[in-house]
Amino acid sequence: MRADRLVAVLLLMQSRGRVTAAELAEELEVSVATARRDLEALAAAGIPVYPQPGRGGGWSLVGGARTDLSGLSAAEAQALFLLVGPAAAVSGEAKTALRKLVRALPQSFRADAEAAAGATMIDPTRWGERDRRRPEMVGLLQSAVVRRRKVRLTYAGKARQRTERLVDPWGLVDKDEIWYLLAGTERGQRTFRVDRIIEAEPTDEPTDRPDDFTLAAAWQEVVGEMEERRSRTWATVLIEPRFVRILRTHFGRHCHTEGDLEDGRARVRLAAPTPLDIARNLAGWGTMIEVVEPRSVQAELARIGTELAGRYTELDTPAKPAVLKR
Repeated sequence: MRADRLVAVLLLMQSRGRVTAAELAEELEVSVATARRDLEALAAAGIPVYPQPGRGGGWSLVGGARTDLSGLSAAEAQALFLLVGPAAAVSGEAKTALRKLVRALPQSFRADAEAAAGATMIDPTRWGERDRRRPEMVGLLQSAVVRRRKVRLTYAGKARQRTERLVDPWGLVDKDEIWYLLAGTERGQRTFRVDRIIEAEPTDEPTDRPDDFTLAAAWQEVVGEMEERRSRTWATVLIEPRFVRILRTHFGRHCHTEGDLEDGRARVRLAAPTPLDIARNLAGWGTMIEVVEPRSVQAELARIGTELAGRYTELDTPAKPAVLKR
């Protein structure tokens, strides 16, 4: 990846003081022409590097400029390693990067940084599950984002219909262990679930990306639109206060407590995309929860109750538990 090479070039220049394109080519296992283009790219990007022509010449960093982390304060170094450390527990690449970062720190900060890196870890696997790995598709798409190359996708929509399209990959987001690709299309910005991408074929066509695009801002817009869809239907329910925390677990930010009634029950507002979505979540509570309004949610609960009663009416007498004979 070119970004990796450019960082390597800077570190080599820092450690050696002066390098030639031929030396870089041998060190990085690329052609002399590629090494020269990398040096020119650094200069064009505003990095303080300059060529020295003639015998014994080469490329140097202006004024001995450094690319290490010596400008960090002790608190900043600890904060950085608190973020990087957990990722190192599940990623070999992050672990290697962590070691390099430690070596780049001033000696006085290293002990605290190493302690911060080992203070927390991430275990992405839930109880009872096998080890979970990042989808291979993410790596391919990530490379396309970094290289700024268009990708031809075969995508399965909600109805599982397949479509093919050429997209400009702009960024990837991991949201609660589900990966999303934000990309530009003929119809503007779109969001694709990575687990619905059947095939992805990188191309050599450069990506068209707005100059003012930032992944964080774009994702916030996506989140805002999604939350609006998820809160199209609101219902008012009554339930014992001790159960409100369970409703919060199911409905998240779409669960608002409005106080307690004289009978001791809590008045709670809940939201979901449709009345059926709310009813499905509340049906298992039976008479422990009362839906005050709207009528549409009450009707869905009544329908679900009627369907269940019709299916299990013949089971008037509970089945006797089996007795194991010794």
